Amino acid sequence: MSRPYHRPLRLVAGFALAALLLGGCTTVKNLFDGRGKDKSLEPTPLVQITPSVNVARLWSASIGGGEKSLGMGQHPAIADGRVYAAAVDGGVHALDLKTGQSVWRYASELPLSGGPGAGEGLVVVGSLEGDVIALDAATGTEKWKAKVGNEVLAAPAIGGGTVYVHSNDGRVTAFDAATGERRWFYSVEVPVLTVRGTGPVTVGPGIVFVGNDNGNLTALSATDGGVLWSTPVAEPDGRSELERMADVDGAVVIDNTMLYATSYKNHTIAIDGPSGQIVWDRENGGPRGLGLSNSAVVVTDPVGKVWALDKNSGASLWQQDGLAHRNTSAPAVQGDYAVVGDLEGVVHWLRLNDGAFAARAEIGGPITGQPVVSDGVVVVQTTEGQLAAFALQ
Repeated sequence: MSRPYHRPLRLVAGFALAALLLGGCTTVKNLFDGRGKDKSLEPTPLVQITPSVNVARLWSASIGGGEKSLGMGQHPAIADGRVYAAAVDGGVHALDLKTGQSVWRYASELPLSGGPGAGEGLVVVGSLEGDVIALDAATGTEKWKAKVGNEVLAAPAIGGGTVYVHSNDGRVTAFDAATGERRWFYSVEVPVLTVRGTGPVTVGPGIVFVGNDNGNLTALSATDGGVLWSTPVAEPDGRSELERMADVDGAVVIDNTMLYATSYKNHTIAIDGPSGQIVWDRENGGPRGLGLSNSAVVVTDPVGKVWALDKNSGASLWQQDGLAHRNTSAPAVQGDYAVVGDLEGVVHWLRLNDGAFAARAEIGGPITGQPVVSDGVVVVQTTEGQLAAFALQ
């Protein structure tokens, strides 16, 4: 069943109210940022810093009406020197990575939410109404359309001639990349209460990996969607539905044969990809995803603090408390720095060796989507539909 759309709620009581309003629906998808009337939960004021690295803004652009307070965490995709970005009201845009110059625009009246995903000559987006649209990456020409049974909040993934779409009802649907014909689907039961968002599919050689709202990471056969293994990133334990929330909404990151995943339940794990065996498990993590460097896994916890964990052992390397309660985005790694955005539209660069603030830039409008890095450039998207690209100097 297609569910009504709700704005993010800030108080625990709001979850109960939303559940009552939804009546017979089976899930509630809302971003819970932990802030209420308790002054201790107010956003941490930013302290003055002396920049230790020069950051240059390369360009900025508007792509239309952003997601505002819908809590989807939209972010762009980068492929072959182009930035692809979608807006709820504004269509799909292709821009040059270095200059921000518009290459093409696909106009759509649909509320685009999931995506874009880019690869193999395609750009694929999803909508709040369950539409899936595949475009030619070179020209923006529509190739095909398909439909899934629920809203699409995660970027579709493309690999091996297949498009994978994880919809908000817990279903992964595989489509033929050339024709849009459905090949197979996989479904898992969604808990009653979850964080707003859905984990995107990560494509490996012959295997695809998907994080689920029940706290599990599942490996599926790319051929037929059969389950190869399923491992908990975090156990959904607790007395209440709120306490049991364990969503894995960030993208799983592949590094050789290792997988890294993080959960709203404050767990980050490293998994041996072929077997699904946990290599290490650390009680620091968050729902929105992680950044990976040569030596560290960087995560943002549900409070907004940023942590760096040793990639081989999971041991804590540092934590940065200066972004607590600022609705901090998931991190990306740009050179020797972790990059995050916050609720006031400030982009922060943290040194990977010690977590200290190294630079800041303001772009206006909350940043909830994970920054994206390619070819030394980081691109950030705000909930107001603004893009900005930065390079280190």
